[in-house]
Amino acid sequence: MTFTFGVYPGGLLGDESRVITPVRPDDPARITAALRALQGAAPTLLVRAYRSYPAGPATPPTPAAPERYADEGRRLDLVLQFRAPDGDLDGWTDFVRRAVRTGGERIGTLQICEEPNADSPVLDGSVPNVRRALVEGVVAAKEEALALGLDLAVGFNAAFSPDPADPFWPALGELADERFHRALDYVGLDFFPDVFRPVPAARLGEVVAAVLTGFRREVVTRAGIGPAVPIRVCEHGWPTGPDRPERRQAEVVEEVVRTVAGLAGELNLTGYVHFGLRDADSAGPGPFHRFGLLRDDYTPKRAFAVYGRLVEELTVV
Repeated sequence: MTFTFGVYPGGLLGDESRVITPVRPDDPARITAALRALQGAAPTLLVRAYRSYPAGPATPPTPAAPERYADEGRRLDLVLQFRAPDGDLDGWTDFVRRAVRTGGERIGTLQICEEPNADSPVLDGSVPNVRRALVEGVVAAKEEALALGLDLAVGFNAAFSPDPADPFWPALGELADERFHRALDYVGLDFFPDVFRPVPAARLGEVVAAVLTGFRREVVTRAGIGPAVPIRVCEHGWPTGPDRPERRQAEVVEEVVRTVAGLAGELNLTGYVHFGLRDADSAGPGPFHRFGLLRDDYTPKRAFAVYGRLVEELTVV
C-alpha cells in the first residue's frame, strides 16, 4: 500500500463567500525551497493546484504555473473546478482532456471538481449540473490518461458533512454508471476538525478516526463506491491566531496525520494533503487568513518542521 503527502503552496484561498488574496504575492523561489524542505528525503511530495472551467476573475488559477514545482520527485495534485455559468457542460470534457495532455507525467493525482457537495459561492456544489460534470469529467480524464499511457490517479473530493441524509451521495449514485466506477481511482475528503466546530483536545484523534471511518463505511457507500476505492485526505489544516497558538497547530498536525496514517490499512487510506503552505495574511482578521505552516513572509511556524518530519517518516511508495 502507498501513502503519500502533499501541500497547497499558494497564498490565495477562499472563505465561505469570497476569494482572499494574499498580502504578499507568491514567491516561486521561496515556495520551491519550502517544498524541498518539507519533502526532505521522501521520494515524492504532491503539489496541490487549482484550475477552473471556465477561467474567470472570481476563481483565478492558483498557484501560477504550478508545473515549475513538479520537480525532484514532486508531482501535481491538480484540481479542475467546474464553475460554468448555469452549469453549461459544453466544452467541459474537452477542458479536462486538455489538462491531462498538458500536465502529462507531471500529474500524480487529478481531482475532478472541488467539494461538489458544498453549496458555497466559491465551491462547485453551488453550480448546477455539478454531479453530471463530476461523472463525465472522471470518465474523460481516465480515458485520456489511458490513451496517453499516463500513470495518474483520477478522483473527486467532498467536504465533510455532519448530515447523515446528505442528498449528494445517493444522487451521485444514480448518475454513476459502470464507466465511472471503472475510472474512479480515489475519493477525497476535505475536513477541518476543531476549526469550524470546536473539538476538545483530548478527543481530537477519536473524532478524526470516527469521521474517516464513517466516510469510508457509511458515506461513500451511498453512491455505490466500495472499499476497494482508496480514500485520500485532500485538504486538512488548523489556522493559528490570537486564540489559536502555533504550538497547538503543530500538535494538531501531528495527531491528525498520525491518526490518518495509522488507519491507512484498515480503511484503505492512501494520502494526506495539508492546506496550506503559508498564510494569506498573518495579521488578518479571520482564521482563513492563517492556515499556513509558514507565516505570510515565509518564516516557519512550529508545524512546518513537524509536517516535514512526518512526510519523511511516513511516506510509502
